[in-house]
Amino acid sequence: MAPKRANARDATPSAPPQTGASSTTASTTSSAAPTTAAAPRLHKGTTSPPTWDQVVGNIVNRYLETTPQRTKLIDVFMAFLVVVGALQFLYCILAGNYPFNAFLSGFAATVGQFVLTASLRLQTTEANKSDFPAVSPERAFADYIVCSLILHFFCVNFIN
Repeated sequence: MAPKRANARDATPSAPPQTGASSTTASTTSSAAPTTAAAPRLHKGTTSPPTWDQVVGNIVNRYLETTPQRTKLIDVFMAFLVVVGALQFLYCILAGNYPFNAFLSGFAATVGQFVLTASLRLQTTEANKSDFPAVSPERAFADYIVCSLILHFFCVNFIN
């Protein structure tokens, strides 16, 4: 039995004190649980976790096998927009931004087109059909074209 506390400060209600035996068993059981729970997560029966090369390879293989050609084309266009936006920003840093309206307009066009393309990708992906039940792929593409024309109209007018 634990000795009684004589101090009034210690007499306030608090968490019950743990004995050394119960705290060590709690720590050993809690530390043993994650290692046994992590064992089934290993990669296809191997005894070591997968390397980064295996993880990236599996992601790329699954993307190439399961993604439709139309979605891959949209993804390539989105990657192109990222590269164009990065090049514009790099040019602005290295060469200066004398016609600042031109830089803002070009950069806004790439960012806006990326956002519109991401929206088109979301609306036309088969996995998202339940989220957009009333939107056909043809309507999504028509909306994309109209919004792209409006975006570029404003960007061209912003240049002066």
